[in-house]
Amino acid sequence: MTRLVLFNKPFGVLSQFTDTKSPTKRATLSDYIDLPGVYPAGRLDRDSEGLLLLTDDGRLQARISDPKHKMPKTYLAQLEGAPCNDDLAPLRRGVTLNDGPTRPAKVRLIAPPQIWARDPPVRFRKTVPDTWVELTITEGRNRQVRRMTAAIGYPTLRLVRWSVGPYDLDGLAPGAFLVAKPT
Repeated sequence: MTRLVLFNKPFGVLSQFTDTKSPTKRATLSDYIDLPGVYPAGRLDRDSEGLLLLTDDGRLQARISDPKHKMPKTYLAQLEGAPCNDDLAPLRRGVTLNDGPTRPAKVRLIAPPQIWARDPPVRFRKTVPDTWVELTITEGRNRQVRRMTAAIGYPTLRLVRWSVGPYDLDGLAPGAFLVAKPT
């Protein structure tokens, strides 16, 4: 039977089970998940948080992570600055990054979400406002959301992947995982 693991990856954790590149021990998936035979379906940067899916089924892994399947990924992003709705329009059309144009994203301004505090906290600056957006993309390039928001002049301070396709973080604490039925 296929296993699908939903993991709420904390800030600072690598999206792999071992760390062979650092002389100091960095947190990895093996610090949180002790299930043999499951592997990440896609990646989530060390400085990003949120939903990471793992599975023991190679076909499901490809369906989740391969951009040709256009599985939507929704992020909550805390941006530096105060963009208005019109400032976000380039994201809806697609922006050109150094590796080419992105697909159009769905994006909207949101109130600060009621989520866990980050450890360490995002640096607070009295003179620079911040704004939260919900952004959905259907591809998954390296650091794509961060590069997209920077391209329109609003760097990402905190990035939380909330959902991948039909799976989301609702009720899943940072560092926790659950085994779900694939849909």
